[in-house]
Amino acid sequence: MRELSELIEVEDPAWPVLGEKLRAAPVPVDVLDADAARGAAALLRTQVTVRSFLGAFLLHSGGAFVDDGWLRVYGSPAAGNDRRLPSLAQVNEFPADETADPEWRPDAGLVVAHDVLGGVFVLQGGPADRVGLPGQPGEMVYFAPDSLSWEALGAGYGAWLSWMLSGGTEEFYEGLRWPGWQDEVRRLDGDRGLTLYPPLWSAEAHQDLAATSRRVVTMRELLDFERETSVGLDENDPGFLGNV
Repeated sequence: MRELSELIEVEDPAWPVLGEKLRAAPVPVDVLDADAARGAAALLRTQVTVRSFLGAFLLHSGGAFVDDGWLRVYGSPAAGNDRRLPSLAQVNEFPADETADPEWRPDAGLVVAHDVLGGVFVLQGGPADRVGLPGQPGEMVYFAPDSLSWEALGAGYGAWLSWMLSGGTEEFYEGLRWPGWQDEVRRLDGDRGLTLYPPLWSAEAHQDLAATSRRVVTMRELLDFERETSVGLDENDPGFLGNV
């Protein structure tokens, strides 16, 4: 296990490049202030260096609301911010006790972001992950709320985040948005999402997405509902979707 100094004191840290991407993004991005001490603790637990976008984001930000809050990317615990957004440590149920096993790692990959519809972005963790998770170690995978299944995205965290910040959300969520969605989404905290009726995985919903009935719920309720429905429909448990 590497010491904190080995993770922070590196050549070519990623934050100058990532910080500029956050500031210059063509979509609205609200970056929350980080709690430096707790961010360092999370960095130590994940064992990634600040040379990576993940390490830099975790240490220097309290997370971010991307594209009017449609996408929520997790960082260190946010400090003194009005909008609620869970930390990466909370979402992945990192041990709160500093004396816990230093070798502890999430069993199901690292949940790094959710979207407002209940989509889940996970950084594939390798052979120790649950059976059936697609992708290769270090690849981003996505649990899609319209299909209730996992799909590999063919990119690592840095490339994925760069794409989302450059306006990739428009392409990625094509067919899953309705006129005026910004007004419904931008006021939500990071622990709230939208459930649709007819549900997003039904053909009826896609006949006229704007005509669906939409309700604000907790992300925990939304994720639990997706997991239960996935099991009920095809007996396929998607596994851990994050603790929000």
